[in-house]
Amino acid sequence: MKKLLLLLLIFTATTLFSQEETEEKPERGNKGKMYIIWGWNRASFSDSDIRFKGDDYDFTLQDVKARDKVNAFNFRDYGNLGRITIPQTNFRVGYFFHEKYTVSLGFDHMKYVMRNYQTVKIDGEINTGSQFDGIYNDNDILLTHGFLTFEHTDGLNYVNLEVNRFDNLNKLLNFNSKDIEINLTEGIGGGILYPKTNTKLLSKERYDDYNVAGYGVSAKIGLNLTFFKYFFLQSDFKVGYINMDSIRTTASETDSASQDFTFFEKTIMIGTRFRIGK
Repeated sequence: MKKLLLLLLIFTATTLFSQEETEEKPERGNKGKMYIIWGWNRASFSDSDIRFKGDDYDFTLQDVKARDKVNAFNFRDYGNLGRITIPQTNFRVGYFFHEKYTVSLGFDHMKYVMRNYQTVKIDGEINTGSQFDGIYNDNDILLTHGFLTFEHTDGLNYVNLEVNRFDNLNKLLNFNSKDIEINLTEGIGGGILYPKTNTKLLSKERYDDYNVAGYGVSAKIGLNLTFFKYFFLQSDFKVGYINMDSIRTTASETDSASQDFTFFEKTIMIGTRFRIGK
């Protein structure tokens, strides 16, 4: 994720600073502008069934609960470029192809942590030579760390393309200011899930690596406050559906997990808008 972020930052910085200086011209509206957003999120997830498959096991855990993972605010994590993906973060680059419509590419870096020591139902069979071997039929099982650790904590990475609409509310709100714009923004998006999943399953060695695991779709609504036409604050509420049918769980490619769930994400972000070209 750090390499992807650095590539996006280099591209946008090059685009921004390589523009030749021109004489100041009258404002021409949003069409033709680009924008860059960076911010942070909180997320919540619906319960989900998680199926684990391998050569010597095939079982499903039902209605598993999970939470996000928030880092306490400190400069080391939130102000250090080398650690900017440690918190739950958002990054996006967009372009106004119309006065009110944009297309943007970015990622939502959420974190998903299965709650250990919850009791869930289990169906299926385990034959790994461990204390958990057996045939299960809607039995109760306590999710101890000895049985399972399952986290998308670096993270639940939703890399997505969005189409958004911006509506200036100044006139509607009778807010007469040339320096501050109040905008309503709505959007829909879709993309891939590229999680780094921290898993320790049964007696198998801990595994923690990236892989393309599935897809997601989402919709959002938010409020954008733009200052002096170039800088803005934005807060979004996003809901979505994630389906991951190919989650890597161990070093063996025959071992995998699958799950699908809905999510609700709240963001607070800062950004800049600028025109490209003449």
